Amino acid sequence: MSSTDDGHNSYFPFGNSFRLIFSRKSHISPKFLALLNDFELMLARSLRSLEPKDSSEIFSLSWMKKALESLSLIHTNIKGLITDLQFPLSDWDNSWMNVYLDDSIKLLDICIALSSELSRFDQGQLLLQYVLHILDPSINFPSSEQLKRAAESHHELMWRFKSRNPKLERCHDILQKLAEKLYIGKVRSSSKGKVLMRALYGVKVVTIFVCSIIIAVLSGSSKPLIELNAPEKFFWSKAFNELQVTILPEVRAHLSSEKVSLLKELEALDVSAGRLHNLICKKQEKLQCQCNVVDSEEFAAMEKSAENGNREEEVILSQKLSEQEERKRLQESVADLAERAEKLFEGVDILSSRVEDFFQILMNGRDALLANLRVLDQPEEKKAVS
Repeated sequence: MSSTDDGHNSYFPFGNSFRLIFSRKSHISPKFLALLNDFELMLARSLRSLEPKDSSEIFSLSWMKKALESLSLIHTNIKGLITDLQFPLSDWDNSWMNVYLDDSIKLLDICIALSSELSRFDQGQLLLQYVLHILDPSINFPSSEQLKRAAESHHELMWRFKSRNPKLERCHDILQKLAEKLYIGKVRSSSKGKVLMRALYGVKVVTIFVCSIIIAVLSGSSKPLIELNAPEKFFWSKAFNELQVTILPEVRAHLSSEKVSLLKELEALDVSAGRLHNLICKKQEKLQCQCNVVDSEEFAAMEKSAENGNREEEVILSQKLSEQEERKRLQESVADLAERAEKLFEGVDILSSRVEDFFQILMNGRDALLANLRVLDQPEEKKAVS
């Protein structure tokens, strides 16, 4: 079955973009060709660095951090390539500028959506700290009222983490639009322009793919994954296609399992919180049961008729041992939840920082282009005034 048949989008827009950029009659100077080769080899290295050691790594915050660092490096290097080509904006085609500005605003929207999603973890962190404070057995063993508040807070915490973020859901449509515009038209007879278009094509393919995986893992959305076709003549195409073949089946398998969250650290937190929740529920039931027994006439009669002091001591000792065991289990469960929470929120903080870095790189590139456009337009404005 083809990827389009199994509900996953595969883009082969208007044939082979490579062939459109580089016809057999193209002539590129050795200097520019060397710059292009260096850039494409850098792309290949970045892609290979994202190969997961095992399938679960794809769903971790550490992999996302590494992926965003790769995007930042790639987008920084494309600016360096433009500088090395000595390719001023006055030589750019207007359509290239329009595409660049349109693409950059879409990527900025994706960064904003990612920041919005990660900020929800900050809200959850405050709630989780409250739960851990209530249940800290080193202070006092929690009362029935504290256990009730902890159970309610746990429920709200999991609801926050598992609820959908509309901004993140819309990112899939944004990425689809970017993928549909991967086709590049004819380049005028400029070897610099052809080198730039080929480099930008690679940047766009890698950016769409990486962002689509991050969005899928964070959102858990059942929307079809975006699958791209990289022509074989690019130096980075082999690394890209191998990475895509490795990652896409794993993400699809997890999406089909209908897990609410694919994020590894969040799933671990959910499991730990679930264990703690079960302990809370059992303790609540036990306290309720004890209250019922104490209030019963049967227990009062049994207490009055108790004659054996040794047996009373055994019962008291048994109760103390039971309480000690409960306290120990609660301490272990609270400590485990705190440890998993620390890993999650530490990873979220680092990832948020990488999103901000990528956002700033995009903004700087966009601002530089707009500033240069204003400089280019300035003589025309002066002429109009005179």
